[in-house]
Amino acid sequence: MTVSQIDSDVALDAIRRYPVADNPSAFLALNSGNLLFQVDDVPGVVVYREAGRYLVQFAGPFAPVEARGKLLSAFVDFAAEQDREVVAVQVQAGDAPDYVAAGFTVNQMGASFAVDLDKFTLRGTQFMQLRNKISRAFRTGLRVEEAPLEKWYDRMQELDRAWLGTKGEDAKPLEFLVGQYGGRYQSNRRLFVAANGDRLMGYITYSPVYGANPGWLHDLTRRQPDAAPGTMEAINKTAADTFIGEGVRWLHFGFTPFTELTTQPRFGDYSHGFHHFMSYLWQHGSAVYPAQTQFAYKQKWAPSLMTGEYIGFQHGASIPALVAIFRACNAI
Repeated sequence: MTVSQIDSDVALDAIRRYPVADNPSAFLALNSGNLLFQVDDVPGVVVYREAGRYLVQFAGPFAPVEARGKLLSAFVDFAAEQDREVVAVQVQAGDAPDYVAAGFTVNQMGASFAVDLDKFTLRGTQFMQLRNKISRAFRTGLRVEEAPLEKWYDRMQELDRAWLGTKGEDAKPLEFLVGQYGGRYQSNRRLFVAANGDRLMGYITYSPVYGANPGWLHDLTRRQPDAAPGTMEAINKTAADTFIGEGVRWLHFGFTPFTELTTQPRFGDYSHGFHHFMSYLWQHGSAVYPAQTQFAYKQKWAPSLMTGEYIGFQHGASIPALVAIFRACNAI
């Protein structure tokens, strides 16, 4: 077996060839700081980070269907050799049975959403408020364009600092389950920016999505604290129109935790207590994560595809394992 930093094309090849039950967030596997686990005689990779006594796995094994269970078993053994245990986040429904078979407790943690661009339109009364919001943003002099990173990089860094400053003095930039820009794989991403004159007002990065529903993932977003309402919507509408012109089928909005907990399949002997805890965080956990705000933003685009996303606990659902995920994300 081998362990390495994400510093080669091995992970990129794996997520292209083995899209892990069509995980729309698979490109996050290439984030800097991730670790890569491989076994010599088993195709595919496991992507993870260390957090105390846990190995926090991102998604299921990026491997052929017939090899995923074997690779997961090897990764569990690898963790045990270090007196650690595995907790897996953003596991897809297609991979959940492998985790159940390996003795994991699998619970839904949220859902991801996507818009079918073949049917996308903002016509009709349903979208009147959204259209008006976008129009008002453009009337402020807003300009939206797709641009190379190097043109806006310094101003994006400045905006990141201003945006983080609105989150409180102890706020830290999130990692692991959110996108990045720059680095070796930037050429695979796309960047759309909104500006007034030379001032950057907001940006959205889009990452490629492979598998059965290929397209682009609405990924990292930032806006100036004083940006006009509708700025982000104007960026996304421009990006959607661009993708439609290119014949792209799906615009993915990614994972929102704590949502759609009653509509998706459940697997094995799941934890009822953890399920109720996720429901509690949906109602009262905005200080942990603004799930309802994020959900509302995604719903205004009328997504036509929704899929459950799951968390796998090696030794039963536990708060320490959940905390390990937050630590891996630099959230605490």
